[in-house]
Amino acid sequence: MRDLNYQLKKLCRQCREGSYATQVKRERMLTLIANQLHDLGYRNMADRSLKPKHIEALVKHWFAQGLSIGTIKNRMAVIRWWAHKVDKQNVVARSNEHYGIPDRRFITNESKAKTLNCAGLDKVRDKHVRMSMELQQAFGLRREEAMKFQPSFADRGDHLVLKASWTKGGKERIIPIRTEEQREVLNRARRLAGLGSLVPSSRNYVHQLRVYEGNTVRAGLSRMHGLRHAYAQNRYEELTGWKCPAVGGPDNKSLTPEQREADEQARLTISRELGHEREQVTAAYLGR
Repeated sequence: MRDLNYQLKKLCRQCREGSYATQVKRERMLTLIANQLHDLGYRNMADRSLKPKHIEALVKHWFAQGLSIGTIKNRMAVIRWWAHKVDKQNVVARSNEHYGIPDRRFITNESKAKTLNCAGLDKVRDKHVRMSMELQQAFGLRREEAMKFQPSFADRGDHLVLKASWTKGGKERIIPIRTEEQREVLNRARRLAGLGSLVPSSRNYVHQLRVYEGNTVRAGLSRMHGLRHAYAQNRYEELTGWKCPAVGGPDNKSLTPEQREADEQARLTISRELGHEREQVTAAYLGR
């Protein structure tokens, strides 16, 4: 293993920040970046060898590959993490615009929502994966949250409590239990998981993640993040009384002052329930 690859892996193991999935993605991305630097002719690098020329070369290479702006910005975030950990923050420009990377547009009035029906779920053979997907749909959970979910802990009667160790960013959050359908899903999850989680006791999270991915591929299911979009859109209509812009509802400019206030409060509520801190992120789910 090359020195840079080894040292970046070691850095990731020493600085375990964020959820397990975040840590895995970070390490994979840094491994890819180290390999690309080697292929670009930068040999014998160490973790503290990072210089502005390396970042310029990487960004140029990524644009040549035709990568999306979102992907490039995610890689820049990982590079900034690397630079910060080795006390080389100053080698990375503060703004992505310095590298010609435009802002990613989150706002879209095209719905990315997905729903699961019985026929789709029946194609998922693993009962724990199937249950996780039902929880994703019922409560807008992320995949990792729905897999690590422990019903006996989370279910507090009229609301769920998600442990910090399950969530992206490591922050506990609360989600209301509002409907009979949600209660029915939870009751079945409790019967299946007992005192444990939706990762069977015979497997660890990594193993169950592979099982999840394999089951969804074989069932012809993809982009299950769309279940969170559907949750957000349904919740918006419930809170405001009208559909969101992503599914044909009125855009922000056409709302009355009273409706704008209701819109803002609904978006703040949905943002918290989805585990985001910023209201602006809801535009990706609801449109604007």
